[in-house]
Amino acid sequence: MLTYPEINPVALALGPLKIHWYGLMYLLGFAAFWALGRWRASRPGSGWTADMVDDVLFYGVVGVIVGGRLGYMLFYGFDQILADPINLFKVWQGGMAFHGGLLGVLLAMWLFARRHGRRFFEITDFIAPLVPLGLLAGRIGNFINAELWGHATDLPWGISVPCLRVPEHCAGLTLEDLSPPLHPSQLYEAGLEGVALFLILWAFSSRPRPTMAVSGLFLLCYGCFRFLVEFVRLPDPQLGYLAFDWLTMGQVLSTPMIAFGVLLLVLAYRRRPAAA
Repeated sequence: MLTYPEINPVALALGPLKIHWYGLMYLLGFAAFWALGRWRASRPGSGWTADMVDDVLFYGVVGVIVGGRLGYMLFYGFDQILADPINLFKVWQGGMAFHGGLLGVLLAMWLFARRHGRRFFEITDFIAPLVPLGLLAGRIGNFINAELWGHATDLPWGISVPCLRVPEHCAGLTLEDLSPPLHPSQLYEAGLEGVALFLILWAFSSRPRPTMAVSGLFLLCYGCFRFLVEFVRLPDPQLGYLAFDWLTMGQVLSTPMIAFGVLLLVLAYRRRPAAA
């Protein structure tokens, strides 16, 4: 059994101004996107310029933040909006949904493609391998915030967390106690959605592929990884299980990703024109 290393979610406090690790993780993810994107743009025949990478990053940041927050509040916290609409803007408390962020980014990429006269899937194929390191950083931010834990487990890597941080896991215990060992599901997601997905997409996109293939593989792999982790990750308490005592909102939202990813791969390889 491991014990959660108590980490202050505030990285730096300057009077009333507080800089949270969660926000810094997002900045780290954006920085990784920018650096890798510029490197890929510099390769011969990429069809991209450094300025285009800067521009697409700006569009992506807006899409991630607006879409991620709106998606979370609509999918998981609609009652919080009804209770107090100001909750929509309290991003420092956590509460960003990947699926909402994905929709926001797709809309932003459509606008970017229109502005630059490019095809939509040319854009998404370029950015797909750049996204997983941002997902990795975001999941580390979830771990620092002590959120998104999994079920209790007797596996040797289960982590006990102070009940003050996870009271929902501590029935019958005091806030001074430690929770039973829990699946560190946010670290599972960091490993799968971050490291594994990055390696898969980076290797796959290192050779010319048909347009839509890289985007399709991203959707397929992310959807499968997220669907699997949801079996050990506790559902959001305000929703619980949606059906069968195991189906979660995360699985419901990931299923169309898997189906659409398969569809894009099939269409890509039927057409077969390879992209650079």
